Amino acid sequence: MTFIPNISLNDGTTIPQLGLGTYRLEDADAERVVAEALEVGYRHIDTASLYKNEVGVGRAIASSGIPRNELYVTTKCWNSEQTDPRAAIGNSLDRLGLDHVDLYLIHWPAPTRGTYIDAWQEFAKLRADGLTTSIGVSNFLTEHLDALAAASDIVPALNQIELHPLLQQNELRAVHAARGIATESWGPLGHGKADLVAELPALTNLAERYGKTPQQVVLRWHIQEGTIIFPKTTHRERLVENMSIFDFEISDADMDEIRGFNRDERIGAHPLEGNWD
Repeated sequence: MTFIPNISLNDGTTIPQLGLGTYRLEDADAERVVAEALEVGYRHIDTASLYKNEVGVGRAIASSGIPRNELYVTTKCWNSEQTDPRAAIGNSLDRLGLDHVDLYLIHWPAPTRGTYIDAWQEFAKLRADGLTTSIGVSNFLTEHLDALAAASDIVPALNQIELHPLLQQNELRAVHAARGIATESWGPLGHGKADLVAELPALTNLAERYGKTPQQVVLRWHIQEGTIIFPKTTHRERLVENMSIFDFEISDADMDEIRGFNRDERIGAHPLEGNWD
């Protein structure tokens, strides 16, 4: 089985650096894909109440026969659930068929709602009660992290943000590093909305140099940058391909070349946009 390294979090726990994302997977597809991922060696699964596939994810986990303590499961509290995170996580656990998750995230700050700070304070109680091992946030900007710091002594274990070669989030990642917050990348390959190979033809040259696909080179770049990734796919062969990134190392010069691809170009939504109902 492929060795997947762990990243240490600020609460004394660890998270597998590579996992599987399940965004936009229907329940039935989620059950199949998660089952296949677990078969080929994945142990870290990322879902959310918004995705409406926690039941399928839970079925795959239950049928896998893998001991619970060998799995890492993340789910997220949607914006409209921020006023009652205890009910939200309870509903997620019921759908997943679990008694706890390993990581529970505030999905978006949704600042116009004005509820994420109170939600964070409730998250601390959920952790204390054993409903989740770690707590963190997603899509938070520095100003949102500052607001949490002003209201709570508990620092998020990680911030899950859009991050790929076209949007490298260098300033925010520096804030994370200074505060001991791990960086987790969603859309590490462009979230299916950007063809990184077409946008960045130099990736093809890099891939040929290492005998890998351009996608593997991008995922390996993330790994060497120290970020946590969970690329989504519905194909077993791609599950294997995405995990086959630990048998080579990108040189310092080539890492710098990929860093030079940054355009600060978002593919997903900006955290300050909309109400996020």
